[in-house]
Amino acid sequence: MQPSTFLTWVQETTFAGIPLWSLLVAVAAATATYVAILVALYLITRRAKAWATQSQSGMAMTVVDVLKGTSRTLMLVVALLVGASLLDLPGRWESRLSQLWFVAVALQMGLWGMRAIGIGVRRYVQRHSSTGMTQVSASATLMSWGLRTLLWSVVLLAILSNVGVNITAFIASLGVGGIAVALAVQNILGDLFASLAIAVDKPFEVGDFVVVGSVSGTVQVIGLKTTRIRSLQGEQIVMSNTDLLKQTISNFRMLERRRIVFGFGVTYDTTPEQAEAIPGIVRKLIEAHPQLRFDRAHFKAFGASSLDYEVVYIVEDPAFSVYMDMQQALNLGLMRELKALGVEFAFPTRTVHIASAPVQAPAPAPVPVATASVAEQSVGSR
Repeated sequence: MQPSTFLTWVQETTFAGIPLWSLLVAVAAATATYVAILVALYLITRRAKAWATQSQSGMAMTVVDVLKGTSRTLMLVVALLVGASLLDLPGRWESRLSQLWFVAVALQMGLWGMRAIGIGVRRYVQRHSSTGMTQVSASATLMSWGLRTLLWSVVLLAILSNVGVNITAFIASLGVGGIAVALAVQNILGDLFASLAIAVDKPFEVGDFVVVGSVSGTVQVIGLKTTRIRSLQGEQIVMSNTDLLKQTISNFRMLERRRIVFGFGVTYDTTPEQAEAIPGIVRKLIEAHPQLRFDRAHFKAFGASSLDYEVVYIVEDPAFSVYMDMQQALNLGLMRELKALGVEFAFPTRTVHIASAPVQAPAPAPVPVATASVAEQSVGSR
């Protein structure tokens, strides 16, 4: 077949009402578009890798990882849509092609978002892997589920709106249904979000010693709904995450030193010279221990039954057992020093003064009335 004859045949031949030469042009355009997309992705990925290697940028590596999630199928669909846009199609097909364009782009954006969420959650787990895998896994699962649900909800609503579906009533229905579900499971959702708040804000972590109200112990498990604490008595205490965050939490993990305030009293028999010497004795006892740092010691007040002293010192070791050992050593040393000084510790006493009543003279005895009557009768008879 001669070239002129072939060209004539191509121009005159139609397929499904579309000239064959238009189809060939569309196929060529689709192929060129697909190859161009592949080359562009390769160049962008290569450039981002070089940038990440030079600058050690986490953002560049994220871009590389996200671009690796590009769907080859959607790339082919986009290329075919580019080729189809060159065809002389009826008006209704042109609108359909524009809708397919949006669907393909929206789906690819969703896939990129999914990959970005996965990368972010994975890095979060790696960053906090030393704080207890149970807590990290629970919070990562909750964040991943919530972000993926939000992403695909937005993508789906955008696609439905683009294809001509009225999503206003749909969104309203989702809102009403969401409110109903939220009211039905508000306690569970409250605990779930409280777990997420604990994971993000980190008021405490697994292994920390905490005091919450009347509960004190070591945090063992931080779950999606409850937190479990091993108390000092040995039992495991299960607390709701929501109730836990409503209370004041004392976390001793960051405790570096302890400031101790304690007092004692001596009897009122103590002389001024002895009272003046006591703060110096206390200071000498505290400074004799390298783990303690003296702050102050003062004769504070005249108590009801004692001369009151107040002492403040710092324990450089945060361990509670070290503090108790040091306090015991101070108490014993203070007993020895005060005994050598001739001073006694005071204890609650009360002096009661009893006033004696005045002695009164005895009252005269009354005269019996009956005897007087008998006497009068005797005188009358004489």
